[in-house]
Amino acid sequence: MSHMKKEMIKFLLFTAAVIITPLFFSGGYLMNVLVFVGINTMLAIALNLLLGFAGQISLGHAAFFGLGSYISGVLTATHGFDPWLAMLIAAIATFLMAFLLGFPILKLKGHYLAMATLGFGIIVYISLNETVGLTGGPSGLSGIPNLQISSLLFDNDVKNFYLIWTFALVTILLSTNLANSRIGRALRAIHDSEIAARVMGVNASFLKVQIFALSALISAVAGSLYAHTMTFISPASFGFNFSVELVTMVVIGGLGSIYGSLLGAALLTLLPEFLRTFQDYDIIVYGLLLIVMTMFMPGGLVRGIPGLFGALLPKRMEGGGENA
Repeated sequence: MSHMKKEMIKFLLFTAAVIITPLFFSGGYLMNVLVFVGINTMLAIALNLLLGFAGQISLGHAAFFGLGSYISGVLTATHGFDPWLAMLIAAIATFLMAFLLGFPILKLKGHYLAMATLGFGIIVYISLNETVGLTGGPSGLSGIPNLQISSLLFDNDVKNFYLIWTFALVTILLSTNLANSRIGRALRAIHDSEIAARVMGVNASFLKVQIFALSALISAVAGSLYAHTMTFISPASFGFNFSVELVTMVVIGGLGSIYGSLLGAALLTLLPEFLRTFQDYDIIVYGLLLIVMTMFMPGGLVRGIPGLFGALLPKRMEGGGENA
């Protein structure tokens, strides 16, 4: 069976699992958490395309998430735009901003690139806080309408679950196809050695800008969905801590793995619900998780778990043979 057929079967099985999930829950709090898992999955995949595939670090990716949320929120809540049109405008505007920003910022490497993206994230965060007349400042922006298709209004957890996960599944499918295409192989080449990739004819500079802009676009769409699902947004949701959380999702799930992003997003979204007593120290918990994963599962959950079972299974078989 070809690799693409295996990927499609995996995707179809996961899609079926998503479709039947609400049948096991009656809505309420857990369904709301699963909605956030879908949003964070989109964000983790977006960052993984940049970090895991192209090898370009970003510590300010929450800024693109915030821009998507606020552009869509302001256009609908303040200026009366149709939510779907506002989402489109937010995605295009964020894409263009990232595209233009990518040319100077992606000339930097290593910790210089990390600091530059961090600086961009801080600028956006401060701007959202200080432009009170436009964004509501620290008090936030309310009155954002729910999305609607004809008479179907996405105004409860089950409807929002299907809405968000439709976008998340499309993101998974398109990203998987991208990862298995010539562009995906070129991105991996850049990750391994940018000099070698250039020698092989890859336009590394322009490709990095393209993937940076694509990553921003996906993040902006996730931001718009977040705004129209929550109907209220504030700058606190788009700060440095959330950028660190996104990086943690990608590293824990597995760099360069689309389904690893899903695992990392699910773990880091569900974990705080079980660690509410440590909510004031969440950044410390994420830091400890990064250290532990780097030490014991450097390939992330998507590679570490099969490796763990692979290591234990032969020992059990040997033990069973001796007992026999």
